[in-house]
Amino acid sequence: MPFDLRVNLRATLTVALVLTVVGCGGLRKPKEPPQGAVDADKFLYDRGTALLAKKNWITAREYFKRIVDSYPGSPYRSDAKLGVADSYLGQKQTDSLILAVNEYREFLQFFPLSDKADYAQFHLALAHSKQMLSAERDQTATHETLAEVQRFKEVHPTSKYMPEVDQIYRLARERLSESEFRVGMLYFRIKGYAGAIGRFSQLISEDPQYSKRDELFYYMAETCVKGSNLKAQAVLYYEKTIADYPKSRFAKRSKRRLDQMAKAEAKAQAGK
Repeated sequence: MPFDLRVNLRATLTVALVLTVVGCGGLRKPKEPPQGAVDADKFLYDRGTALLAKKNWITAREYFKRIVDSYPGSPYRSDAKLGVADSYLGQKQTDSLILAVNEYREFLQFFPLSDKADYAQFHLALAHSKQMLSAERDQTATHETLAEVQRFKEVHPTSKYMPEVDQIYRLARERLSESEFRVGMLYFRIKGYAGAIGRFSQLISEDPQYSKRDELFYYMAETCVKGSNLKAQAVLYYEKTIADYPKSRFAKRSKRRLDQMAKAEAKAQAGK
């Protein structure tokens, strides 16, 4: 059989197969009630909710948007607005996360007394958190996340979403602390000891749960010794490293440094 004839036959069979599927209802969209019909908004909301559960973000959003745009008096309008926001958040893309933030903010502006305001505020913080960059990069999104978390805690202190919001806070605070610690270490390496002490001191006071406090205490001590000759303060930080993190490698380093300082002090006293 000639090649062209085979191609034409394959195309004909494909078209026939598609028509058969359509005829059986396989590709047919579900019938929708006309705009203004009784319960039309409910149909759109139920359909959007079902599609959202299946992670069909784009199509679900279209159903929700029809309610928001065409049914201003619908009891489903506020929930549809959240559905639009959730669909953007679910896509987890840079541009969709920005749109999600927009939608959640508009919800809180238009429906501040909604019983789902805490849900919207929680997801607003979550949408910001998903835009956070690594510790060595710009931390604008991290600061925005912490601001939204703080707003949640102030406005919704008894919300059921508090545990999830606390997790977002810890993630964002850890990211910001790591960024601050890296800046401090940069000052330390270039012998900008005053800058290092400033960063380390602020971090010690602001984030008692920072995961690298053993390393932080150790380098705070090192900076005190090398930068400002604050030996008494350095000893306190070496000892705190040993006491609070006895199994840490920085505890071992701290012990060595204290031994060296003790020997140097004894030698100095003997030479007098």
